[in-house]
Amino acid sequence: MAAKKLSAKARVAARKQRDKWKNKRWFTIRAPRHPWNFKRIGETLGETDEHIMGRIYEMTQQEFSGDFTKMHVLLRFRVTEVVGQDALTTFVGHAHQSDHTRRQIRRYRGKIDDVVDVVTTDGYLVRLKPLMITERRCQTSVKQAMRSKSAEIIRGIAAKANYSQLQESMLGGDMETEIRNAIKAIYPCRNVVVRKSQLLQSGVVTEKGPTLDEIHAEEERKEAELQAKKAAALAEAGSEDAEEDAPVEGDLLAAAEAMESISEKEAPAAEEPAAEEPAAEEPAAKESTESESDLMKLKKDALVEKAKAAGVATSGTKADIVARLLE
Repeated sequence: MAAKKLSAKARVAARKQRDKWKNKRWFTIRAPRHPWNFKRIGETLGETDEHIMGRIYEMTQQEFSGDFTKMHVLLRFRVTEVVGQDALTTFVGHAHQSDHTRRQIRRYRGKIDDVVDVVTTDGYLVRLKPLMITERRCQTSVKQAMRSKSAEIIRGIAAKANYSQLQESMLGGDMETEIRNAIKAIYPCRNVVVRKSQLLQSGVVTEKGPTLDEIHAEEERKEAELQAKKAAALAEAGSEDAEEDAPVEGDLLAAAEAMESISEKEAPAAEEPAAEEPAAEEPAAKESTESESDLMKLKKDALVEKAKAAGVATSGTKADIVARLLE
């Protein structure tokens, strides 16, 4: 009976599913301190710090730097440390997408591959794989000369740079430009790229540069500035709406006052009909001023015809003729 009770309890416990999502939390993935100053590059879910340690995060270089021409380059970061909610990473390599590489290769072109292992000044062992595509097919001896020259250039760059400087040279295109300038004297080259890199062994980690607390303070300051700009923009938009509404209300008040003044003027006019004669003189004056302006708008030939019809002299300027017509 005891065995049956234990088995029943075990079945009940097995039926109870633990919700793993409730125990998980979001971690902010940050790029390495050098040369990217703990730049925020993504987020990931995990239950504990140990669960996300060693996790690989991939993204395109276009997403990372905003360079549209690098949309085919994949960057790889490995989580090496967790500080609070921040997952700090190390750059472990990059790779060009295979379909982009295949589009560069054609039947009558030459393809030159190589593998070069270099050691930086801070002790990082990195494997680089350059790719050179020539304009036309070339001999094996020419390919070997280009391969040797490119390896010499890559080793020379790595011998003078630390790991962060090597990353900037490799991803920024400086290394590719230097290789192209060196091998174009051997054979015309269509394209030169470092199609893949891989970190084989880590070296000395420098502690120079901004700390994580300083990066958090800078992000909070930028967030506060952004919120202040948004609030100012909303306040300005609200004031503009208020100014647009204000003239409408003012026009309504002015119209109401005008209606009241008109009604007050109309009441005495109904009681005293004799006061209509002065009012008749004002339209006459208005008509005279309006007729004068209308006459001045006419051409001189039309004014001469009017003067002849009215029996006045037609000599002089337009002003003289208009003055005679108005007398």
